[in-house]
Amino acid sequence: MMGHDGEKGIIGELGPSLRADARRNVDALLGAAMAVFTELGVDAPMRTVATKAGVGVGTLYRHFPQRSDLIKAIIRREVDALVEAASSLAEESGPSEALASWMNRLVDFVATKRGLGPALHSGDPAYQSLPDFVFGQITPALGGLLNAAMHSGVIRCDVNATDLLNAALRLATPASNGEIDHAKRMVSLLIDGLHRRADLPDT
Repeated sequence: MMGHDGEKGIIGELGPSLRADARRNVDALLGAAMAVFTELGVDAPMRTVATKAGVGVGTLYRHFPQRSDLIKAIIRREVDALVEAASSLAEESGPSEALASWMNRLVDFVATKRGLGPALHSGDPAYQSLPDFVFGQITPALGGLLNAAMHSGVIRCDVNATDLLNAALRLATPASNGEIDHAKRMVSLLIDGLHRRADLPDT
């Protein structure tokens, strides 16, 4: 659901028309920014990000004029990867395994907020559209996996993607503070609870 024109405008340079060398620079900048923000905080100097990415400051600002542009691009990249993972897992694994693997990746996605949290929760209007964008992308991705698992008969049929996503995100919250293993255990228990049991009737 790409109806958020603000998001598309700011991070449109990540589209298919981006030249190969420019795309390499963007990928390097996003990876470097994640590492720097996690280590030093979201207010770390942009020059530090550029240096870690191996590009000049001018290159950084050409792609991301504002710090918020860079942060939103990081989120967009992580969301895109999560959506793509849903498709690839559905093709490569059984329905139950695909759902469980994707939920593990969801925890990894929550962990990316570790360095970005102060910005995302700052009240800056630049980030107001992000929640709708994120949920608009990943809810259908989860829905496809959940429906496949339900149709296969291994998952109970009284669950919807929105409720499952909200529950998983709450359980995954510790990942944003670095407690990734703990969060994955909690989400794994959630998924286990969705499986049908031969000794219990469906509710």
